[in-house]
Amino acid sequence: MKKNFKIFLLGLLLAVASCSFTTNKIETNTDSDKDEVLIELISFVLSRGHYDPKDIDDSFSKAVYEDYLLGLDPRKRYFLEKDIKEFQKFEDKIDDEINNHKISFFNLTHQRLLERIEETKGFYAEILEKPFDFSESEEINTDYDNIPYASSKKELKERWRQQLKFSTLGNFYDLKKEEELKAKEDENYTQLSDEELEKKARETTKNSLDEAFDIFGDLEKKDWFAIYVNAVVEKFDPHTVYFAPRDKERFDIQMRGSLEGIGARLQKKMDNIKIVEIISGGPAWRGEELEVGDVIKKVKQEDEKEAVSIVGMPIDDAVDLIKGPKGTKVTLTVKKVDGTIEDIVIVRDIVEIEETYAKSTMVEKDGRNYGLINLPKFYFDMENANSRNAASDIEKEIVRLKKEHMDGLVIDLRNNGGGSLSTVIDIAGMFIEEGPIVQVRSGDGEKEVLSDRDDSILWDGPLVILVNELSASASEILAAAMQDYKRAIVIGSNQTYGKGTVQNVVDLNRWMRNSDMGNMGALKLTTQKFYRVNGGSTQLKGVESDVVVPDRYSYIDIGERDMKNPLPWDQIEPADYQEWDGYIDFDETIKNSKKRMAKSDQLKLIDESAKWIKEQRDENTYSLKYEAYKTKIAEDEKQAERFDAIQDYKTDLTFESLPYEKNRFKTDTTLAEKRDRWHKSLSKDVYVEEAIHVLEDLKLNNIRKSEMADIKN
Repeated sequence: MKKNFKIFLLGLLLAVASCSFTTNKIETNTDSDKDEVLIELISFVLSRGHYDPKDIDDSFSKAVYEDYLLGLDPRKRYFLEKDIKEFQKFEDKIDDEINNHKISFFNLTHQRLLERIEETKGFYAEILEKPFDFSESEEINTDYDNIPYASSKKELKERWRQQLKFSTLGNFYDLKKEEELKAKEDENYTQLSDEELEKKARETTKNSLDEAFDIFGDLEKKDWFAIYVNAVVEKFDPHTVYFAPRDKERFDIQMRGSLEGIGARLQKKMDNIKIVEIISGGPAWRGEELEVGDVIKKVKQEDEKEAVSIVGMPIDDAVDLIKGPKGTKVTLTVKKVDGTIEDIVIVRDIVEIEETYAKSTMVEKDGRNYGLINLPKFYFDMENANSRNAASDIEKEIVRLKKEHMDGLVIDLRNNGGGSLSTVIDIAGMFIEEGPIVQVRSGDGEKEVLSDRDDSILWDGPLVILVNELSASASEILAAAMQDYKRAIVIGSNQTYGKGTVQNVVDLNRWMRNSDMGNMGALKLTTQKFYRVNGGSTQLKGVESDVVVPDRYSYIDIGERDMKNPLPWDQIEPADYQEWDGYIDFDETIKNSKKRMAKSDQLKLIDESAKWIKEQRDENTYSLKYEAYKTKIAEDEKQAERFDAIQDYKTDLTFESLPYEKNRFKTDTTLAEKRDRWHKSLSKDVYVEEAIHVLEDLKLNNIRKSEMADIKN
């Protein structure tokens, strides 16, 4: 599995709690190596806290060895064959190093990698000084997993030459197309020559590599060590992850959907920190002085006399200086887009990442109203239980939709990777009287049934759940519960992601007897598995949709079953629950939906497109000859034209934001634009269209509704 050089994995958190599997602590002394202590600490926690602890033996060692080297050098363009031969003596010794809390293998590979990176800086600079000949017949194989390591520096340099030529060829093709377009738009325009374009293409390639090596320069030893640690912990299962201190902070921000700062996204370009996005509603957005493209040169805190230059500073350190507690002031010395220099004072505030949160719309069809709520993740704030969370927001949206007299509700969980387990229980309880929602089992076999204890129902009308292959974890719990209760009809992919495990985030510092080692970070480890109320696990198998529809992911390996080291599927005894009796034509509605889907030309086209996407992804040999490259792109574009009709599809549905949001549009034009784009996308969405058809077909049991009304009265 290929990894980014700076590890930051946003895992699918289902529960955040303290592990109470032991009260022992790790003893250290001032002479201890922090990295060695970290290995000891992590192996200690894993052996006692993981749902299915692994034997750290020679087999384990070989798996770590393979994945770690792949993570360090995925394109095999740094290490040489002789390096690998030297490393191989550790292939079955990493287990011994872990058990003895040693890191000789890491130290060797880390030092060697830094040496090779320095050597290859000269490679790419030298190679890109000379023009490439795109008339030569030559091919490149990008199946790096099956390509051997280079046997010599000469062979390694040749590998770099091919890869740089491939990158430059793509840039050259794009520049040629731009020139042709300019000439077409202006008959007096004089196109640049191929020689000029080739030179420009090489410069673009070099600039990209300069930036990449600049990022390498920012990485510290601890960043590389995080890659090694994660190669170890991921052997337990795909969702056990080590968070370095900074990564844990980012993880918390993603889970709660907010942070304290200025409300701008930054990117490092060479030595400069540039504004790449102003977050709607944040302090920078409200101040209207900072804009995309501005470069931040200096940062001054309100309690300091001097500003600190952040030119050349690692972006993480720059971000740490710029963000800060709500209500504090920060002064940014900024080079504006027009070249002028300004000092901009910003009062930091809570910045909500709007795309994280639930949003709703009213769908009108044939004079009837249907609500649609999109939930990107099951968010919550680990540090503040009183702040907004997915359950409270969903509740608010349902109440608002009911005020607009909705006749049915769609919950869109597509691409929702999961989140808080407690919010799932709360949300599921909004649609049933009471009863079990999910069963959770620990590694020792102890089982717990998590239930909705509130017999009130927020929405007792028709309900549809939309899912796809990227609906995972908490999404699968909600979809499975609604399916088992026959409370909702699930429409989507053949199956969801298949993540049926529960993770706890453990603060590693709490296991340290001495505190002088500094922040040790955190470990997210799998401690439990969850099961549907019918007894089956969603692990590997996911949730099979009641109505299966193809999508672009249908033939791509992206599920839990396609990952390394997943825990197996199993089942336990079902919980005690009663199916929902609020519908009179549940099964018939599913049959009718399947018939419509089978006749849909749009879905047939989507299925053909998904197969073609799979074919494209499986290609790994490309020509480095311009004419052949151009011909292949033309063929692909012609083939792709067949699928343009997918985007041209138009439903007869109309979408309208709710009154409270329309009021916000008066002062927040950015939000208005976002909702307009969302509505345009929904109006072309065949899956939403079918969800509305299903809501139309679902007939409620009027006798039951009468009984419920009597109970409420």
